[in-house]
Formats: sequence, C-alpha cells, structure tokens
Amino acid sequence: MTLLETVERNTGPEPRAAVIWLHGLGADGHDFEPVVPELRLAGGPDLRFVFPHAPVRPVTINLGMPMRAWYDIMNFDSGPPRDLPGIAASAAAVRALIAREVERGIPNERIVLAGFSQGGAIALYTGLRYEQRLAGIMGLSTYLILSDPLPDERSEANAATPVLIAHGSQDPVVPHLAGERSVARLTQLGYAVEWHSYPMPHAVCPQEIADIKGWLGRCFAAD
Repeated sequence: MTLLETVERNTGPEPRAAVIWLHGLGADGHDFEPVVPELRLAGGPDLRFVFPHAPVRPVTINLGMPMRAWYDIMNFDSGPPRDLPGIAASAAAVRALIAREVERGIPNERIVLAGFSQGGAIALYTGLRYEQRLAGIMGLSTYLILSDPLPDERSEANAATPVLIAHGSQDPVVPHLAGERSVARLTQLGYAVEWHSYPMPHAVCPQEIADIKGWLGRCFAAD
C-alpha cells in the first residue's frame, strides 16, 4: 500500500511516542499543525505528530465536488454511512501509518489515534478495531460510524484503551447529540470514555486544547 502523504512535527529531538491525527472533511494535514507547540508535554516524552492528507475524492453532499475526504458522504440523514469501501480504505491507510511508526521505533502502545469530525470518525472506527493495544483514541466534534457491528468487530486489545471524545454544544455541522450518543454507545460496551463539552461551534477552543494536553500526558505517563 502507498502511504498517505503526511505533515510531521516533533515536540523534541527524540520522539518516543506518536499521535496520528486525521483532519476533517475538506481540510488537509496542515489543519491542526498549529496546535503542536501547545501540546508539548512538560516532563513527558518527545512526541511525533503525524498529520496525513486524506485522498481527494468527489463528495456527494457537496454536489460531487472533489475534496480531501476519508469517505464519501451521501446525505445528511442519521442513517449509516454508505461508502463502506471508502471507510475500509481509509482504515487500512491509517493502519499503514501505525505500522510505519512501529518500524521507526515507536511501539503501537505508544501511539494515539486522533481525529476531528470525519477524521475523528475514522480514528474511532480504526482504533476500536485495531488488533494491538494503542495508547489512546481521540475523537473531536465527531460521531461513531458503523456502531451496530462494533461488538463483533472490536478488538479486545483496546477494550481498556483510554478514549477521549469532545464536542461543541453549538456545533451546526455535527450535532452535539452525535457526540453524546457516541459516548453512550461506547460506555454501554464497557469503554472508559472521557467526555468534554464546550460552548463552541464546529471548532476547537483553548480549554479543549488544555484538556487534550492533560489527556495525552496520562496516555503517555508510563513512558
């Protein structure tokens, strides 16, 4: 498999842990690059942040306009995503990025999968099904896709992996209820989910960045 093109930023000269962070629909790997300096862990390991660019594909809800997307979105209804091949391909691409970090000396249990909006959906989908333990799984302003088959598809290796889900209460793009429902479903399945809600739209805010920094510190505390 050809690896996705990525943007990489390190918080120090010798990264011993990694965060693979997926952008939202229509954005690219540079989208969250500015938060890296704010997420440097005082006294913690140097981190490698990997921000991949999603493939460019036509997106049905945007009149078929080509843009970076992890999978096609057909409509705005509450039904399941219909682009199953797109979801599977993106999950495979993320798995390949994890494998590359392992090859570069960072074990899977020192890797966090993260994402915003559509990227968060893929991060949750992939991380919950990944066969080896991860350090953490984070979804921001996002939703849980294909949750019905999750009990049969999830990996026991990540049954106790820390999960962070955060959402804006004024989000006009992905309803706050989607975040609440995702937390409820994961909690029902036994996951220990850390949930944060902020008075903001489809975005990130300073308090959210501070909470992410604290959560990452706990994920990598054993380093």
